Amino acid sequence: MGFSFIALAADLNKFAEGAQHMAELGSSAGQKASEFITGLAGKPEILVIGIALVIIAIVMIFFIKKIIINSILGLIAWAVLNYYFKIQLPFIPSLAVSLIFGLAGVGAMLVLKFFGLL
Repeated sequence: MGFSFIALAADLNKFAEGAQHMAELGSSAGQKASEFITGLAGKPEILVIGIALVIIAIVMIFFIKKIIINSILGLIAWAVLNYYFKIQLPFIPSLAVSLIFGLAGVGAMLVLKFFGLL
């Protein structure tokens, strides 16, 4: 029974050493991050790059929203044409076109169907 207490004490000692090592690592990482941030302060290039990245992100989100909305509307139009109006378009190609090109793709498919090309 004494052997297990010795093993437990050794494990606790290793745990304490590991915790001390992690605290030292955290302290040095925080110090290095602080030095890095302090080095960036007062540099206008960093400010310009940051503003440019924010503008790029906003523009990308704006366009991605429009693309997603157009794709969803195209899918809804495709479903209405197939299931409500019973206009039989080739399943996989028409579904892909409606998802990629949205309402314009569905319109093009209808024009092709009208002229007998589809």
